[in-house]
Amino acid sequence: MTTHSEHRTSTRSWTVAPEPFTTRDATALRRAYYAEVAGRYWERQVTEAEIDQGLLDFPDDGLTPPTGQFVVGRLDGEPLACGGIRLLDPRTAELTRVYVDRRARGTGGGAALLKVLEAQGRALGAERVRLDTRSDLVEARALYARHGYAEIPAYNSGPYAQHWFEKRLV
Repeated sequence: MTTHSEHRTSTRSWTVAPEPFTTRDATALRRAYYAEVAGRYWERQVTEAEIDQGLLDFPDDGLTPPTGQFVVGRLDGEPLACGGIRLLDPRTAELTRVYVDRRARGTGGGAALLKVLEAQGRALGAERVRLDTRSDLVEARALYARHGYAEIPAYNSGPYAQHWFEKRLV
């Protein structure tokens, strides 16, 4: 699975490609993701120790082939977005860790991530992709709705899940 995508917006360009979640750039993006989602949930800045613990509590070890994939998005070469996809069962994949740095929002990074993550899901054999998110992550919910994801009944009981979405890939 070597899906790679390039997405141009005016003079700026996104590239999204698979990358191990353990690289320096991927790790920095995962930490930024956790800092933002936890900080918004707790309504305060998150400490480095809390980020460390959060990454231990919610590991990304399922985001490696053959059952998953992690991708990094770069805007004009700068790593500013990431996301992962993993199989829940042979026909169903799940999106997770989808993140675009605040400085790059509105530049097409979310769309570029979804395009590559959905292609990765197809390559894993998935016929549909699901995700869960929270009510306060308004931008994420809008992104998914714009790209054909429909709200569905709960498919998991995640401690922070408040909205569940699904999109057919076939």
